[in-house]
Amino acid sequence: MLCNQRISLDPRLSRIAEMVGSCDCCADIGSDHGRLGAYLLQSGQCRRVVLTDISGASLSKARKLIALMDLEGRAGFCVGDGALAIDCPVDAAVIAGMGGETIAHIVRHSEGRLDGVQLILQPNVALRQLRLELNACGWRIVDEDLVRDGRRIYPILAAEQGVQTLSELQAEVGPVLLERRPPLLADYTAFRLRVARKALSGAQQGGDAQSIDALQREIAIWEEVEACL
Repeated sequence: MLCNQRISLDPRLSRIAEMVGSCDCCADIGSDHGRLGAYLLQSGQCRRVVLTDISGASLSKARKLIALMDLEGRAGFCVGDGALAIDCPVDAAVIAGMGGETIAHIVRHSEGRLDGVQLILQPNVALRQLRLELNACGWRIVDEDLVRDGRRIYPILAAEQGVQTLSELQAEVGPVLLERRPPLLADYTAFRLRVARKALSGAQQGGDAQSIDALQREIAIWEEVEACL
């Protein structure tokens, strides 16, 4: 048994846990190793967690950790596709470490299982698409932050059901990040500009006019942000 040992989280998962806050039950969709769920239980932030994964073999890692921590009485395990795996009411749901389009698909095809739930989302790519998709299916962004973990900077956002209209600038950068301008926004802006400029160079060499136009607009937005920081 490892029940006397404290679960520690890396900076990315620590910030996600902070944004979850305290609640009765939290779902971790695509829970992988289960460390976040174990931490939420052990810290007392959540009375119960539901850990889901599309792969039973992957979910077995979370089962093993929860058992080692002697927390299985407060955890549920569900194999299934996205939010459709959730088999009980939850107050919050974490969807982290996936592409923005994948996260948007999970939210869009949740069939009511996420109604009234606070979403904590950590997309690796396609943030603009995720923000626009959330708005389109009735969600509004209520919190955003950036966290450095190793050499990477991760955006994390919270959303709840509601109406929100985003400008092109807000969709690309994030409405809360633009308002609060956290210290890491300058480094994140520089990173996004490097990536977009490199992609633009490739698109120009390949003669992809549609990609060139989209990347030029993206670069112009981040240059505007850079000039204001």
